[in-house]
Amino acid sequence: MATYVITGVSRGIGYEFLRQISKDPNNVVIGIVRDQPTTLKKVSEDADLKTRSNIHILEADLTSYDALKKAAAETAKITGGAIDYLIGNAGYVSQFDPYDPISVLGEKPQELEADLHKLINIHVVANIHLYNLFMPLILKGKTKKVVGISSGFADLDITNNFDLDLSALYSISKAAMNMVTAKFSAEYKKQGVLFLSICPGMVEVGHWNNSTPEQLQSLGGNLVKFAEYAPNFKGPDTPEASTQAVISVWEKASLENGDGGAFLSHFGNKQWL
Repeated sequence: MATYVITGVSRGIGYEFLRQISKDPNNVVIGIVRDQPTTLKKVSEDADLKTRSNIHILEADLTSYDALKKAAAETAKITGGAIDYLIGNAGYVSQFDPYDPISVLGEKPQELEADLHKLINIHVVANIHLYNLFMPLILKGKTKKVVGISSGFADLDITNNFDLDLSALYSISKAAMNMVTAKFSAEYKKQGVLFLSICPGMVEVGHWNNSTPEQLQSLGGNLVKFAEYAPNFKGPDTPEASTQAVISVWEKASLENGDGGAFLSHFGNKQWL
């Protein structure tokens, strides 16, 4: 039996984490979302999930410290005060920065500042509070694993080697998030807590469904670079395949293997695609 807390389970890979992990009736899965009623309705209409009594959906806007604190207290009541896994999955995918390099974004300074502030608030500040507030429960758990869902865009080597100039603000926030996870690892490694940042790869969750032809053309430039980086890359993974890979990575990772604070791909290494 293991107990999981996962943020952002209302859709995308978060919902798939909820689906896959709750398959085992011995697991307890607590999902944290901004809109509890909508997510509960979605779960109740899902043929696979609606009969699973091991799923609990709590409401908290991750940018609200008080809401996260309340969610941690509610989690403690459900689990008896301990959890095994904390998965920081919730995120914000900007629609401002995916199509233009940072110099073009800079032509709209107010929009740039607002979008970067939102990205940092959700990916960095919120996860600092999440880790801190749930750490007492992790320390009482058996497995003691904390995972931040990151992005290969946060990697300096692929950025520099292949001149990836799009999604600059998103990349900045995810790189900062990786450092948050590493700093927590530095503090809690001696207490047996494994912190990891894991990139789920490129996953088809509908982010670009409303892109204009011009925007898709811009994204196409990145796809050419991706093909150069990973010649065998065939396109985005399904949420099911991606989450299976990510779970495999965190299950295999350990402090004994030197994985504390590491930033890994869904392959368990530095190959992002």
